[in-house]
Amino acid sequence: MPEKRDYYEVLGVARTATDDELKKAYRKLAKQHHPDLNPGNKEAEARFKEANEAYAVLSDPEKRKVYDQYGHAGLDGQGFGGFNGAGFDIDLEDLFGSFFGGFGGGSRRRAGPQRGANLKYRMNLDFMEAAFGVERQITVNKEDLCDTCQGTGTRDGSSPEKCSACHGTGQVNQRQQTLFGTVMTARPCVACGGKGTVIKDPCTACGGRGRRQKSKKLRVNVPAGINEGEMLTMRGEGEPGAQGGPYGDLYIEVHIRPHPVFQRDGNNTYCEIPITFPQAALGCELDVPTIDGPQTYHLKEGTQPGETFTIRGKGIPYVNRANTRGDHIFRVVLEVPRHLSEAQKEQLRQFDQTCSDSNYQKRGSFFGKLKDLFK
Repeated sequence: MPEKRDYYEVLGVARTATDDELKKAYRKLAKQHHPDLNPGNKEAEARFKEANEAYAVLSDPEKRKVYDQYGHAGLDGQGFGGFNGAGFDIDLEDLFGSFFGGFGGGSRRRAGPQRGANLKYRMNLDFMEAAFGVERQITVNKEDLCDTCQGTGTRDGSSPEKCSACHGTGQVNQRQQTLFGTVMTARPCVACGGKGTVIKDPCTACGGRGRRQKSKKLRVNVPAGINEGEMLTMRGEGEPGAQGGPYGDLYIEVHIRPHPVFQRDGNNTYCEIPITFPQAALGCELDVPTIDGPQTYHLKEGTQPGETFTIRGKGIPYVNRANTRGDHIFRVVLEVPRHLSEAQKEQLRQFDQTCSDSNYQKRGSFFGKLKDLFK
């Protein structure tokens, strides 16, 4: 296939597909195109690799976010390309065991190192912390290697012994007749629970598990300009892997508390400012609140209610581009005075009598349209 197809098209799912829908679609394609079921079929092999690559991207929140925004171009050269199954954490033996009871005549069970689980943490930020960045200390509760046995699970810290029942493979094999002929069924070894090793003298601190629940404090540098729902990734701060595999990652999801004055859309900030009729009619020097503090703005004569104005470069900084910022946009809201005295009311009546249609653009246009309508 000379040109890559859209990953959602490959799996046959909508762009809003959930994790379960992605997994279900992938399993269906993998079952259909797996090389063991299509020996010598190059097209089936290519389809199988294509489905692998699509699922590897869309099942990873970070990669899926990049792909949704930039497509294939966003993955090239960013550490996301060239999958072909490499680094893809799908255990095919587990995947197909539910359908066929295993494949082939040899062991396909992943007895080698396996990457640890990823973790997710929700971080709440104030509006200004998200705008200008902040350093936070967080506490993450997770499973980690046991300090007493250093993860071995044994009392004296020695390595576990090889299971004599499965000879260290973690599984036992037996032949089974299926619709596809005779296949080898691979089942987890009961004696060692599929680990391939046994611990005769377990660590008293962790009970032989090799890991315990711990609380870990981490320093998180939140960059200026981060937006609602964005993810920060801390590599290697997830849970430890199995069989000496690497740690997973910690994903920090950012949520921003509302601000009493400002709103945000991307890198622009917004606010509303109440003004009086004299300020709108005569113009004035207005103190406009921004995230940097008040900014003086000359309001023009004859400003209309609801009119918006822009102060360039006073919005939110762009992430990793501290010298580039959005704009601050404010909207003026005319506030009509209440509880007027009789003297004030009389002054307004006299003022109104001195005005004509030439002083009002919208009113003259409106009543002109009414005259044409009822001719």
